Amino acid sequence: MVTVKLNNNVEMPILGFGVYQIDDQKECERSVLDALEVGYRLIDTASAYRNETSVGNAIKTSGVKREEMFITTKLWIKDAGYENTLKAFDKSLKKLQLDYLDLYLIHQPFNDVYGSWRAMEKLYKDGKIRVVGVSNFHMDRLTDLMVYNEIPPAVNQIEIHPFHQRYQDVEYMAAQGIQPEAWAPFAEGRNNLFENKLLVALAEKYYKTVAQIVLRSLIQRSIVVIPKSSKRARIAENFDVFDFEIDEQDMELLKQLDKQESAFFSHRDPEIVKWMSGFERD
Repeated sequence: MVTVKLNNNVEMPILGFGVYQIDDQKECERSVLDALEVGYRLIDTASAYRNETSVGNAIKTSGVKREEMFITTKLWIKDAGYENTLKAFDKSLKKLQLDYLDLYLIHQPFNDVYGSWRAMEKLYKDGKIRVVGVSNFHMDRLTDLMVYNEIPPAVNQIEIHPFHQRYQDVEYMAAQGIQPEAWAPFAEGRNNLFENKLLVALAEKYYKTVAQIVLRSLIQRSIVVIPKSSKRARIAENFDVFDFEIDEQDMELLKQLDKQESAFFSHRDPEIVKWMSGFERD
């Protein structure tokens, strides 16, 4: 597996498996087992996904050595604050049936982010977390957190896909030593991604699928990607992206698809902030 080196020298797989919206517990466990059998070693979940237990069961029964895996989960908004974060971390660790976590992320940039970050710094120093990071932080919030705390985030997991390519944000994070990680790399199929004429043409040119073109384009930008599927054939297909390279001209063509806006919602929208405050994690 190709890896990226984070700002604390920990190696992180550049391709992982996400479990967002795999709500059925048995299906989630089977999908994670399939992913591990195919060769994935980065598994990404969150307390808000309500499937940490299933992920933990799959990890335990997979037969894959713990040190070969890179397990991520996330802290939900309602668990923000120093003491709450410590409790939430312990709860997630028990559900995952692990002794330590590879990557712990603040899931959303709301509530007592700084209290949470101090707790995560403690967990990191205590050896309970190998890497600390954030998710859905715009560059101003990311910089604020980085400047006023002892340990800078190593990862920022954000929305990146062909319709929201975020070249400027990715460049800024790289300059700060913060690894970009793309959620929803297929934009959840929005804008008819899988029928897009340019993506289809490139898929035909490289004898690959549209999904493989999308994932490969992000990997070539040194962005960690975590595609999700509950179908073993698709899980395997998404993993088969290391035997070809998209040339520079075609990478430039892909920039034409960039709408430079979210395909979902803005984390700066007050109504979204209010809506998220009412969402309960597991």
